[in-house]
Amino acid sequence: DVQLQASGGGLVQPGGSLRLSCAASGFIFADHAIGWFRQAPGKEREGVSCIDSLGSTTYNIDSVKGRFTISRDNAKNTVYLQMNSLKPEDTAVYVCATRRFICRDGLDSYDSWGQGTQVTVSS
Repeated sequence: DVQLQASGGGLVQPGGSLRLSCAASGFIFADHAIGWFRQAPGKEREGVSCIDSLGSTTYNIDSVKGRFTISRDNAKNTVYLQMNSLKPEDTAVYVCATRRFICRDGLDSYDSWGQGTQVTVSS
C-alpha cells in the first residue's frame, strides 16, 4: 500500500523555522514527484511546492519563494520542506502527495495523499 506520512509540524513564533518531512513507502519513490500542500482554516487546499523525480523543484506560492526549500533523499524515501522566516499566514495543515515523475498543478493530478501535520505560527 502507498503510504505518505508527514511530520515535523508544531508551534513556532514568527520568524522561526520548521522542517517538515514526508516519509514514503509502498511505491518506487525515485520515480515519483512529491508535492506539499497546505490548508488553512476556512480556506481551500493549495499547492505549496513540488519536487519531481529528477529533483527539479517548483514553488507555487509567491510568498514562500526564498523562504521555503523542498528537497528529497531517495535513500531515505523522504522529501523535506524547510520553512524559514515563518509568518502567521503560513499557519495551516501541511500535507504531502505523490504522482508519477513530474509535478503538475491541480489537486486532482496527485494519486495518493498522506495525513497532514499542523503548522502554527504565532507569538
